[in-house]
Amino acid sequence: MLDSVVAAETPEGILLEMRPAGLSARFCAFVIDKLIIVAILYAAAFVAGMMGGAGIGFWLILAFVLEWFYPVAFELGKHGATPGKRAMDLKVVMDNGLPITPAASITRNLLRVADMMPAAYGAAIFSMLVRADSKRLGDLAAATLVVHQPRPAPKATLDMVAPLAPARLLSPRDQAAVISLAARAPTLTVERLDELAALARSVQGDEPRPPTEVTRRVLGVAQWLLGRRS
Repeated sequence: MLDSVVAAETPEGILLEMRPAGLSARFCAFVIDKLIIVAILYAAAFVAGMMGGAGIGFWLILAFVLEWFYPVAFELGKHGATPGKRAMDLKVVMDNGLPITPAASITRNLLRVADMMPAAYGAAIFSMLVRADSKRLGDLAAATLVVHQPRPAPKATLDMVAPLAPARLLSPRDQAAVISLAARAPTLTVERLDELAALARSVQGDEPRPPTEVTRRVLGVAQWLLGRRS
């Protein structure tokens, strides 16, 4: 990953780790948003064409509103991101990790004028490439940060595996340990679950298997111990 981790402490003393979005992810989000805006304006052009001179005024006002307030409207929503950023799993937050404020959103978007200089967002690209937090000029002025949204790790549940008879006779203590592991499975990351399942791998046989397969079979043994045979 080319992106760096930025740490911020909340007023409550909680340390947050955020991963700033790099140029490639933000460019893709920018393109998606631009395509949405162009599609809206293209559709509005048909309506404006039937309104005569007033239609031209309507279209120009709509183009202005979309250009400058489309990002603000979405950034101040519950997701803190435009549709393009949401598609790329990005969001805009304050430097301290808190949701973006109206003043900050307006500031970072109005300063796109500076980011566009001297051409083709050259100032924004240069700023994002030389800074570890990938901030453009608007982000610097508004004290905002575009970050990757953490994706929840997939969780394993007993419903995902088929029952499997244990490969050896298990003591009551071993049975309780396997069932306890299965009960904790939905709260563990895949990596941690594989690590713990490896400790109980003997219940599913001694044949070498990939970690994910061992985990699946250990959970299958738990299913069997709970009386589920099919």
